[in-house]
Amino acid sequence: MIKIKRIYEPIAAADGRRILVDRLWPRGVSKTKAGVTLWTREVAPSDKLRKWFGHEPEKWPEFRRRYRAELKLKSAELDRISAEAGKSDVTLLFAAKDEQRNNAVVLREYLDKRRKKP
Repeated sequence: MIKIKRIYEPIAAADGRRILVDRLWPRGVSKTKAGVTLWTREVAPSDKLRKWFGHEPEKWPEFRRRYRAELKLKSAELDRISAEAGKSDVTLLFAAKDEQRNNAVVLREYLDKRRKKP
């Protein structure tokens, strides 16, 4: 199972393996207290896309489209996350304030769809 969660929320046993999927380390979060199992910044949106989006809700549909196009080029990194999810529960961690419109939402959708393909 793949879940998503803000890195600022408390660590829970149900998180399983905690994978940070942001390009930048979140502000104010200690690396020792974050409980991050793996930091896969390679699957995060490119700097150009991240800066363009700027978490503006009206750009969300286009951000999703562009980010999915970027993810098509990252199969090795996606395989790594999928392998982790095959072993235990995985929680994709993100720092964005908007819990409905962020890269972890798109990444989880993409991984779920990818796993269902024959």
